[in-house]
Formats: sequence, C-alpha cells, structure tokens
Amino acid sequence: MITPEEIKKQAERWYKDFLIASINGESFFPKEIRFGRIRSSETLESFSKINQEIQNLKKKSKEQSGYGYLIEFIKRKDQKIGEQLFPDRIYFEDESDYLKFIKKEKEYQEFKRAVDQITNTVPELHEWILLNPLKIIDHLGKWTDLIKVCKFFITNPRPNLYIRELPLELHTKFIEENKAIIRHLLDFLIDEYINKEEVEFERRFNLKYSEPLIRLRILDEEIAKEYFSGLTDLSILQSDFNILNISCKKIFILENKTNFSNIFNFLTLPLLKDSMAIFGKGFQLNLLKEARWLSDKQIIYWGDIDTHGFQILSQLRSYFPKTQSLMMDFETFNEFKQFAVTGTETNINQLINLTAEENQLFEYLLDLKEKNRLEQEKINHSFALRKIEKLIVSRSGL
Repeated sequence: MITPEEIKKQAERWYKDFLIASINGESFFPKEIRFGRIRSSETLESFSKINQEIQNLKKKSKEQSGYGYLIEFIKRKDQKIGEQLFPDRIYFEDESDYLKFIKKEKEYQEFKRAVDQITNTVPELHEWILLNPLKIIDHLGKWTDLIKVCKFFITNPRPNLYIRELPLELHTKFIEENKAIIRHLLDFLIDEYINKEEVEFERRFNLKYSEPLIRLRILDEEIAKEYFSGLTDLSILQSDFNILNISCKKIFILENKTNFSNIFNFLTLPLLKDSMAIFGKGFQLNLLKEARWLSDKQIIYWGDIDTHGFQILSQLRSYFPKTQSLMMDFETFNEFKQFAVTGTETNINQLINLTAEENQLFEYLLDLKEKNRLEQEKINHSFALRKIEKLIVSRSGL
C-alpha cells in the first residue's frame, strides 16, 4: 500500500514538468499517482495492517483535509473478511490541490510573475525558460536585475569594460555574486559572441579583468634604456607583454612553481647582451603562449630537476618548440644530488617534447621515488654562471 509520504515524493517529482506545462498553457490535471493494487491474498494475511494504512491514506486525502489527492475505491467481496473498499485510483484533480499538497503555492505564484516579466522584457529567453524552469525558481527575487544584465549584453556583447564599470543600475557586487546564472543566460543569449574556450567569466564575455603580471629582468642595459627608460626589473600586464616587440635574442625563463624561494636565481642572472629573463609561474606558462613575438627568440628554460619541472619544459616546448633547457641534466643533478629531496608524485609517466637525454633523466627521476627533486636554489651561483656561459658560448659558436 502506498503511503501519503510516497505520494508526496511522486508529486514533487512532477514539479518541473508541471512548470513547463504551465508556461506552455497545457493541461496537466487530473494527474494520477502510480501505486500497486492490493491483491486478495494480501488481505487475508494482513487485513488489519492494510486497513490501518487505508485509514491513514484517507486521513491525508482531500476528502478529509480539504486539499490534496482524491481516492476512488473499488468494492471487493471476500468469503472470510466480507465486503471491503480498496483504493483503485489516486489522483490530483487540479492545480490548487496539487500545489497546496506539496507546499508550493506562494513559490508558484512568484514563478509565474517572474516568467511573465522575463518573456515580456527579454522574449529571446522563452526557450531557455522551458529548458530551465527550476533555475527561475532558484533565483526568485533577482530577475529584475538579471534582466538588466541580459538586456545590456544583448546590445553590448563585447563591452571591454570591468564589471564594475558596466552602466547598470545594480549594486556593485551583483554580477560578481551571480556569475553562474548570468553565464547560463548569456551562453544562451549571445552564443556567437562568447569566447567558448574560456572558463573565467570576464574572459568568456569580453570583459576587462584583473590580469596576471609577468615579471621581467632586462639583462642588457641598452635594451633597458631603449624600451623601459633604463628600468631593469619590472612587472607588466599579460596583454601588454603579448604585444611587446623587443629586439633581443635570448629569453631566459625561470620556474616559480609554488613560492619565491628561487627569486635570487632570477635576480642574480648575469648581465648578458641581447638578453632578458622572465620569472615563470610553473604550470601558468600558458600565460606566455599568446606572445608570438617570442617565437623567433632563443628561449632558455631553467626549472627544478624533478618530474614536474620536465612537464613544464614539455608544456613550454608545445608553444615554442626550439626551447632549450638549462641545468636540467645528469651533470647538474649528480653534482648536487646530496641536496635532493623527495618530490610530489605525478601520474604522468611519458612526455613527448623532451630530448633523448632529458627523457632519460625524467624516467630516472620517476624510478627513483625518493630524493628525486633538485630545486633550483640548491645549485650554487658559480656553477650556474659557468653553465650559462657555456650555453651562450656554445650557441654563438665561439
């Protein structure tokens, strides 16, 4: 026998379909509850229990409570228990009974007002509403402001403004606090204008954002004077970095995966003609991939000798295939292996952008399991200078 609680669960599962039918002006009632009929054999075995369940079912029905489900009974005659009435059909007769039973009367009225407001002001969202009626309910009380945002982006799909610069009569944090639903709406409304590969809200919808800074050291004083008024250590926005066009030949990139412990390697790089250095951010090297002016430079990457360092090197080579590694070899590892520590494990065991020697060292570190990470800052300065000088001389052919 079905219980009033089970009827409520069934009824609540209809809610989304009921909302869609309401939007379309379709009839939804009467709506029947599915339940298993009582078999004759069951009445003989558990008549007292079944009779109690029937009374409980009747108690919560419209007949006794004034709203909710209706029960139609069928009469059965049995030789042992005589003539009895059993539920044959349970159903909701109309919208009012249904909504009151699942306690959604007020919510549904607010939903209808929101739907009318949206369709009257942004008719382009009609199909979206049919697909997402529960999202309307999830954001009741916000639709006046959400509509303002939608209408603005329909007429200004590429604002190129910061969120707080948008000319909307909203409190300043409204968009920031409601990015999820706004993204859902804008993905539907201005599909042809969005940057679909971008996950970050501002980039996806052509807004300005707080860009990451890229830190540079200019290793050639003449370049510093010509391009940066003599400054040799500076940080610039990623978008500004992307459009630089500096006539240098060599770009050193130093890894900074988790902290600034290797900052002194960056700060103590020697002055070198036609050279500059970038203080990298580990796997955030993707910040550099749009700077196509780097493509014709000699890029030299110096990272930790560990599995993650080689993953970053491989990633960098996917953007700039001619990238060279510096002090990421067996000679350097063996020279300072007494300072090696145990690195974090990786689930990557094969890289495609390494040289044969680099790959051999990468596999060696994987097999080593412990003391398989030599951090940059463990390499002494005089050794680093010799390796840099050797690389420069080798490259120049002197």
